[in-house]
Amino acid sequence: MRILVANANTTVAITELCADAARAAASPGVEVVAATPRFGPAVISSRAENVIAGHALLELLAEHAGQVDAVVLAVSHDTALEAARQVMPCPVVGMTEAACFAACMLATRFGLVTLGGVETYRELIGRHGLSSRLAGLEGIAATPQDALRDAHGTAALLEAAIARLVAQGAEAVVLGGAALAGMAGRLRAPVPLLDGMACGVRLAEALAGLGAARPRAGSLAPVEGRATTGLGPALAALLEGAKA
Repeated sequence: MRILVANANTTVAITELCADAARAAASPGVEVVAATPRFGPAVISSRAENVIAGHALLELLAEHAGQVDAVVLAVSHDTALEAARQVMPCPVVGMTEAACFAACMLATRFGLVTLGGVETYRELIGRHGLSSRLAGLEGIAATPQDALRDAHGTAALLEAAIARLVAQGAEAVVLGGAALAGMAGRLRAPVPLLDGMACGVRLAEALAGLGAARPRAGSLAPVEGRATTGLGPALAALLEGAKA
């Protein structure tokens, strides 16, 4: 089985961090293939950057269509998740989606800690239908670059934020941020910590193993016969239906 770990920003160090976390969690015999977009934001910290990254991500995924058994989006905003599911011929899992659903299987209520602002995560959790299970959100005063440069200092901030979430009733905590991949094992916490890449790769394995048919009706059915201008040839082919 081959699983694509697809970053949505252009920071190769984050791609590598997520790929390492995915490989550590993957079952024996699973090959993790990592990829970084050829254009887009260095990190995603605004709505505008997230939209731009969505285009870059779809271009990247299209280049791997038919070559992998599942995809894990290595972006904590679950960028372009539904669109990716529509164009790709294999299961696509969002890392935050996977961690939040895993948290719901381990706890009655969960929290999420991230780098910086939290409102886009509140909206994301709502889109996943899990607002009623959310105990709280915490954003620490650190950037993805800070997390890469100073893992020890970031860990101290995360542990304090996790303690606040537990005080708010969280019985599990999601680490929301691709730059936090692989960090769960280095943190002290009285509740389960959910790493999006670990949850994502395991869920991707399960979905690929189920072998469920691709939807041919509804909002995620493949598009066909769409004329485009200026897109990469692989994405244009998917939208035309040539590789659907």
